[in-house]
Amino acid sequence: MGHYITLATCVLNQWALDFQGNYERILESIRLAKEGGARYRLGPELEITGYGCNDHFYEGDTYLHSWEVLAKLLAADVCQDMLIDVGMPVAHKNVKYNCRVIFLNKKVLLIRPKMFLANDGNYREMRWFAAWQKLRTVEDFYLPRIISEITKQHTVPFGDGVISARDTVLGTEMCEELFTPDSPHIHQALDGVEIFTNSSGSHHEFRKLDTRIDLIRGATRKSGGIYLYANQQGCDGERVYYDGVGLIVMNGEILAQGTQFSLKDVEVVIATMDIEEVRSRRGDQPSRTAQAVIAPTYPRVFADIALTYDAFKDGHISPPSEPRAPFYHSPEEEIRYGPACWLWDYLRRSKSGGFFLPLSGGLDSCCTAVIVYSMCDLVCKAAKNGEKQVIADARRVAGEVADSSYVPTDPKEFSGRIFHTCYMGTENSSKDTRARAKHLAEWIGSCHVDINMDSIVSAFLSVFQMATGKMPVYKIRGGTETENLALQNIQARSRMVLAYMFAQLLLWIRGRAGALLVLGSANVDETLRGYFTKYDCSSADVNPIGGISKIDLRKFVAYSRTELGLDILQEFLDAMPTAELEPITKDYVQGDEVDMKMTYEELSIYGTLRKVAKCGPFGMFSKLLHTWGHILSPTDIADKVKSFFFYYAINRHKTTILPPSYHMSPYSPDDNRFDLRPFLYNSSWTWQFRRIDEGAQAVTKLKTVGDKCN
Repeated sequence: MGHYITLATCVLNQWALDFQGNYERILESIRLAKEGGARYRLGPELEITGYGCNDHFYEGDTYLHSWEVLAKLLAADVCQDMLIDVGMPVAHKNVKYNCRVIFLNKKVLLIRPKMFLANDGNYREMRWFAAWQKLRTVEDFYLPRIISEITKQHTVPFGDGVISARDTVLGTEMCEELFTPDSPHIHQALDGVEIFTNSSGSHHEFRKLDTRIDLIRGATRKSGGIYLYANQQGCDGERVYYDGVGLIVMNGEILAQGTQFSLKDVEVVIATMDIEEVRSRRGDQPSRTAQAVIAPTYPRVFADIALTYDAFKDGHISPPSEPRAPFYHSPEEEIRYGPACWLWDYLRRSKSGGFFLPLSGGLDSCCTAVIVYSMCDLVCKAAKNGEKQVIADARRVAGEVADSSYVPTDPKEFSGRIFHTCYMGTENSSKDTRARAKHLAEWIGSCHVDINMDSIVSAFLSVFQMATGKMPVYKIRGGTETENLALQNIQARSRMVLAYMFAQLLLWIRGRAGALLVLGSANVDETLRGYFTKYDCSSADVNPIGGISKIDLRKFVAYSRTELGLDILQEFLDAMPTAELEPITKDYVQGDEVDMKMTYEELSIYGTLRKVAKCGPFGMFSKLLHTWGHILSPTDIADKVKSFFFYYAINRHKTTILPPSYHMSPYSPDDNRFDLRPFLYNSSWTWQFRRIDEGAQAVTKLKTVGDKCN
């Protein structure tokens, strides 16, 4: 019988600066790992502080409280006789690092700083931390007194070292280091490291999980090894959702995979494997052996513990974990579960009494409503599974008294307690949208209000007329573009004021204390184009669909109609997208794509080229010549590209005031961090548009000559 080893990796729903809660979740994960027979436990990146502390990493308190939490962990009985790996920030020689602290039986063995920092997309680690650049080098780190009093140590190794247990060797890799071309695990493997550990703070992005899993499997597929991946899960106070998926992989095969979307605060992923399979895999690779004999060596720190079990001596027999295929959610499921989990964390941690949503009868607000209903469904399922924290949070959010025995079991009933919707109609609203909003609210159980706000709009216009002696008129009735736009915007902006008023008072009407969080419903394409009114209903507390394209939202609605049994959703799919801010006549109904002068499908293409492919106007035109050249003339392509960049430029300022949106799209124009651009552009793009026109003329001329020759 081989040498079997049981290892645990953890997914924790940590919260920035919630040191008490973070400590309790870490302790619970250690208890569960030990209960599962593991002798080693790995946790997420910066789990003691929470990953999203941002500029709080500048504060001395953040480091002090981290050491205080570590001291409690070192002294805890449950932490004895186990090799434990936790994440926290550490200052060494007045330089701040993102670190792993590995300890055993009240002794700190190694502090391993991160060597390659994440600094793209939503990540800004270089703002707060330095990267450790001394390869395979450790230095003395002087422990603070609060730790020395427990460990009886004064100094411990700090740097790029590995842990040598009695029977195997473990090496650390942290999040971004896996994604680099020259990852640490490559060199660690050649120096005999058999177990690689990766603590991560990786957030959800549409269809991103397969990239992560492929890299993890590839890390051990070529030259063998065991790879543990830990991640944070949930909303820890930012626009992103950390999506868990703890993994244990051996020799390229997945042995255990955790959940991606869950309301659990603590999830421990455990696997048992025969470490001899790693050694056998490496032993029959002469080319690997040739490289290993000349590989540089890592400093090794001894851990006086055996991680493997010997069935003949220990009497411990655990069946090995069987290889399994990776599990991926469909894109529609990602939309259903990701934003729903993020909203639940935001709701319970903000201590609000529920959500308020302006429900327009259109597809976007419909999607937001369905996501909230999905959240209610997840809460009921978690409660049914006995998740104590979910039940406690649900009781508080629903306004139950302290000793209540209420347990949410029906998502529609729970929705009626915490979800409030309102149709805000005007003279330009249709009977169809009003009816769709009402019917959807009935299907999902929200507490629904139907109002007409013409009197508010009229009041604003009366004040304007009294002050100026003029009254604006819609374009369809002979007015100018300026008048037409102003009349639309006053309706939209009035809805925002009303939304916050209702959100503040609806719980009072129902005899409850507190207020509601206002939800927005602007999709990523309309944000990119700027097709919304500044300070209208797009201005909210949070927006769960702000990072999702219209095309994907339509697919989600079609999926939800079947999977959630919401037949009413077919009406939303059949309806034409419209803002309903202009008068409806027998000859005219306002349409979104007509107003925007581009389709949602085109916007998705423009967004991907602008952000993901990093194209400016001329670069986008050049690429689209190849993509669209068989269906559009060069001049038509030029006009489309110039139109997009013109509207993008004049509306970019609107992104500076948008509410926090769930990050999902790789082409999100989020101005807070992900997409840093000017908000004042020269919308004429004089040089760029001239180059586009010259390119279109040149290609047209070449095609004309080619046609004549043929």
